[in-house]
Amino acid sequence: MLSVEAIDTAYGASQVLFGMSLEVGAGEVVTLMGRNGMGKTTTVRSIMGLTPPRRGGILFDGTPIHGIAPHLVARAGIGLVPEGRQVFPNLTVTENLIATAHNRNGATDPWTLDKVFSRFPALAARRGGMGAELSGGEQQMLSIGRALMTNPRLLILDEATEGLAPQVRAEIWRCLADLKTSGQSILVIDKNIRALMALADRHYIIEKGQVVWHGKSDDLEADTAAQHRYLGV
Repeated sequence: MLSVEAIDTAYGASQVLFGMSLEVGAGEVVTLMGRNGMGKTTTVRSIMGLTPPRRGGILFDGTPIHGIAPHLVARAGIGLVPEGRQVFPNLTVTENLIATAHNRNGATDPWTLDKVFSRFPALAARRGGMGAELSGGEQQMLSIGRALMTNPRLLILDEATEGLAPQVRAEIWRCLADLKTSGQSILVIDKNIRALMALADRHYIIEKGQVVWHGKSDDLEADTAAQHRYLGV
C-alpha cells in the first residue's frame, strides 16, 4: 500500500534522512522505532508532503505522492495523528471531528460521530466542549477520532501515547488492536517497545536517518543486541 523508496530529506542545509525506505502492506501494522532525533517524524512529514524529500520516491497504491500538497496526500487516503495532538482549540469536540470528515474511498462501514463516541466515551461526554478545554488524554483521543473520520486507508500515528496517563495509554492501545482486527493499515511510532511488539506485524528501526534493522516481532524479541544498541532497552 505504502512504499517509501530511498528518500533523502533535509531542512535547509541539514540533511536528516539518507536513503530511507520502508513498506506498509494492506491490512498490516508496521512500526518505525528509534531514539529521539533519528528521523522518525521527518519520515512521517516526508510521507505527508509537509517536508518533501529531495531524492527518492513515495508511492501509495503504486501512485507517486512525493511532491504533491499535503491536503492531496490526505485525500489520497492517508490519515495522520500528529505528534503534539494539534486539535483545533476554538472548535468543539463535535466540530473537530466533522471538520475534515469524509468517505472519499467509499468505505462500506464508515466512521461516524456515533462510532467515534462509542470508541471513546470520554469524548461523548465532552462533545460540546472546546478543544482547548480538554485534558491531554481527551485531546489525543480527539486527534485519533478526527483522523478516523476521514476514513483513511492508511493511518499514521506519531507518538500517540506520549505523556499520557497509563489508563489513557491502555485505551489507545486497545483502540489500535481493534483497528488491526478490522483490517486497518497502520504505521505507528511510539516509545513503548513491548506494546509495539505485541501489536505490530513488522518493525523498522531507524538510526541517523536510515533503516538499520527490519523484521518481525519474534525476530526483534530475540535480537537483544539490536534492542540495546538502537533502542536503549
